[in-house]
Amino acid sequence: MKIMRHSQAVVNLGMTVTWALILWKGLMCFTGTESPIVVVLSESMEPGFKRGDILFLVGMNKKEDSIYVGQILVFKIDGRPIPIVHRVIEVHGDGQGVVDVLTKGDNNEVDDRSLYAHGQFWLQRHHIMGRAVGYLPYLGWVTIIITENPLIKYLLIGALGLVLLSSQDP
Repeated sequence: MKIMRHSQAVVNLGMTVTWALILWKGLMCFTGTESPIVVVLSESMEPGFKRGDILFLVGMNKKEDSIYVGQILVFKIDGRPIPIVHRVIEVHGDGQGVVDVLTKGDNNEVDDRSLYAHGQFWLQRHHIMGRAVGYLPYLGWVTIIITENPLIKYLLIGALGLVLLSSQDP
C-alpha cells in the first residue's frame, strides 16, 4: 500500500508539472512570444520598473507590428542568454518592415550600444522577444532569490516533494 501511495504522489507531481508546461506553451501561443513573462533583473529601468517586477509581453514578430520611441521592449543580444528590458529611444525604418532600433535603460546615462554584440549598433526585429503590456511589482523576487541561491532552490524542491509524499491519505 505504501508503494501505491508514493506512486500516486509521483504521478500527481508529474501531472502538476505537465499542466504547468501546457499553460506556459498556451501562453506562448496566445502572446506570440517565446517568453510571455519576464522578471526585471537590474535597476536599469528604475523608477518605472524595479528589480523583481514581473513584465507581461506580447510578440513583435510581424512586419506590421510597429515599433516606436518610448516603447518598452525585451530583447536578446547574440551570445547572451539573459534578455534585457529597455526603452526604445530611436527607430529607423525603410518602409518595408525592416527597422533599426536603439534602446536605453531609463536609469542609464548612455544608450545600449555597449551592450550589443561587437560591431552591432542597432537592434533588428529578430532580436526583439516582445513588448511589455503590463507588470506586477515585486513578485519576481521569488525567481531572483531562487536563481541567485541554488541551495534555496533545492530546499524548496525537497520540501515540495516531502509535502506531496506526506499529504497522501493513510
